[in-house]
Amino acid sequence: MTVEGLDPVALRAYLVDNGVPVQGELTVELIAGGRSNLTYKVTDDASAWVVRRPPLGGLTPSAHDVGREFAVTEKLYGTGVPIAQPIALDADGTVCGAPLTVTEFVTGRVYRHKDDLDQLSDAQLAANASALVRVLADLHAVDYRAVGLESFGRPAGFLERQVRLWARQWDLVKTREADDPLTDDVAKLAAALAEAIPQTSQPSVVHGDFRIDNTICDPEQADVIRAVVDWELSTIGDPLTDIALMCVYRSPAFDLVFGHPAAWTSPRLPSADALAQEYAQLSGRDLGAWDFYLALANFKIGVIAEGITHRAQHGAKDVMNAGAAAQAAPEFIAAARKALK
Repeated sequence: MTVEGLDPVALRAYLVDNGVPVQGELTVELIAGGRSNLTYKVTDDASAWVVRRPPLGGLTPSAHDVGREFAVTEKLYGTGVPIAQPIALDADGTVCGAPLTVTEFVTGRVYRHKDDLDQLSDAQLAANASALVRVLADLHAVDYRAVGLESFGRPAGFLERQVRLWARQWDLVKTREADDPLTDDVAKLAAALAEAIPQTSQPSVVHGDFRIDNTICDPEQADVIRAVVDWELSTIGDPLTDIALMCVYRSPAFDLVFGHPAAWTSPRLPSADALAQEYAQLSGRDLGAWDFYLALANFKIGVIAEGITHRAQHGAKDVMNAGAAAQAAPEFIAAARKALK
């Protein structure tokens, strides 16, 4: 069966050419898509893999870089950070006209919706949240030079580049007229962030999009994370941007971005402050400039929210709830300005 965006015949030929044992024909099932890279479960008569490729339309620079995702996971595999084993990278797009990656299929649970959490008790949910924070702290403790990721990013000037990046990204994806008050708010916010940049903490591998639904959890042990996924925004940079983003994703406004009640915005989970404090204790990192990191994280999510609507307006057919996503942008921009004040 052919699923839009991935031809199983072409994929099978590619896997065989690259020494991957394939038994029988391939079956392809789309298991995630709409806002980030499209994710497929691919099976033959004996094995299962995950294939990821960029969305079908409305791409923005660097936001869907599966090659980058493959590079970082290949180096991190075996460090103790839970990762699906990388298998193959089609950087040239020979299979589907765009780059794609192949990894092992990790069995487990992905908690995307609030209702998904009903199967966990309060104690299990607390243990799961602690496990997530611990995994993030463990990731940030990896010696990126020792695993061969020294050239994966440029930690010097990382925060300055982040502020400029998201300001430029807003200009690329904004769906509003020039006289919309939010346009002026974003300009003021970008300027204020540029003035408030703190001295960065010790650099590390940064995931760039860490929350519960970007992990695969053990189906029996709530405190075990079997794999961290969605690494396309990873780099070497300031690890406090990771924990700040994880905390800001707890905002109820993120439901508008997600398209339905998101698991990570559930009031049953620990508060953002509790998550940040637990991270500080586990990692030993100083959160003295926390207001800046919260502001930057809110800014980023506000731009992402606007970008979802932008993609839909420019032909992407795989975007749910596009109109409501843009409605969340003012809330996150306002939260960013409030954090700085």
